[in-house]
Amino acid sequence: MSKTTTILKRLGVAVLWGMVLTGFVVLLVAAIQDKDAGKCKSIQVKFEGKDDNFFIESKDIKSLITKDKNLNPIGKSIADINIAELESVVDQDPWVKNAEIYFDNGQQLNIKVTQREPVARVFTFSGNSFYLDGAGEHIPVSSRYAARVPVFTGFPTDAEKLQKPDSLLAAQIVDMGIYIGNDPFWMAQVEQLMITDDRRFEFIPKLGDQVIAFGEGIDIEKKFTKLLAFYKEGLNKVGWNNYTRINIAFENEVVCTRKDGVVPLQPVIKTDSLKLADADEPPIADSEDSTTAAPATAKPVHTEPAKPVAKPVHAAKEKAKPQKEKVKKAKAAAPAKQQPKAVYKPGNKSVNTSKKQKTP
Repeated sequence: MSKTTTILKRLGVAVLWGMVLTGFVVLLVAAIQDKDAGKCKSIQVKFEGKDDNFFIESKDIKSLITKDKNLNPIGKSIADINIAELESVVDQDPWVKNAEIYFDNGQQLNIKVTQREPVARVFTFSGNSFYLDGAGEHIPVSSRYAARVPVFTGFPTDAEKLQKPDSLLAAQIVDMGIYIGNDPFWMAQVEQLMITDDRRFEFIPKLGDQVIAFGEGIDIEKKFTKLLAFYKEGLNKVGWNNYTRINIAFENEVVCTRKDGVVPLQPVIKTDSLKLADADEPPIADSEDSTTAAPATAKPVHTEPAKPVAKPVHAAKEKAKPQKEKVKKAKAAAPAKQQPKAVYKPGNKSVNTSKKQKTP
């Protein structure tokens, strides 16, 4: 009798657990079916990104899927809504990098949007403007918000599909925009960069009125490091208003064009401050400045000017005047007058001048 009772008890417990599990499964299936049979009640949009200033708003995203009656999920059965199709529609917006859509337990459609982040604003020859993001994708300008990014002017084309030379130029713009945007000093100093006809970059800094010739958009960190060292160890000693042009495009040197033609005292620029290659390596000189270097002294070095280049303003006047015919021929053959230049080479106390001057 005891064995029968034990068996019946065990059987009753097993039946009871079976009923519990069956009820749980039934409730779960019913809940799923109820959710699928439910209707979409509302739409909520959430933005993700490090910038609080968004170029698009929630109403813009909602409008993308509600303006089409066939796509509008409001009031439709959740089982009949194509989530993948809605994501594809939202992803087509040029300001949207990625969109994720899902339903919560309250039958609310949630749209999580990751926005594209511009790194540069570009103006073309025709005056049109667009942004470039970190992947080089074109982003239209927003009427609501202007991104604080470096501005580049003189881009040679308005086409969205770029040819190889324009694509390489756009890639350099992206690299420069990212570097400047990540450096607070250069972001404050460099407001606008100009693209020249030979696809190089120039800019006028906020501090100083010189044109900075950057060259191609390569070796960006090295060039800006060299320019910063020249600011600290060069311009702070010889003055910020002595030059009209500073060229940092060359390896291991900074080429400066003076305003008044007077050679300033040579500032010492240490090699370790520039973080460049060995100072003994011959610098790459411009064709305009390919003259022999002279040692720096307390006074400017003056050598006799090469013909037919006109003399600098401060050169000594000639005692004997040439004949009129020779003067006319010399003027006709002489190239356009340009300001003398000083070439500073890191780790080497020397100065090159583009116009050699006669010792007074």
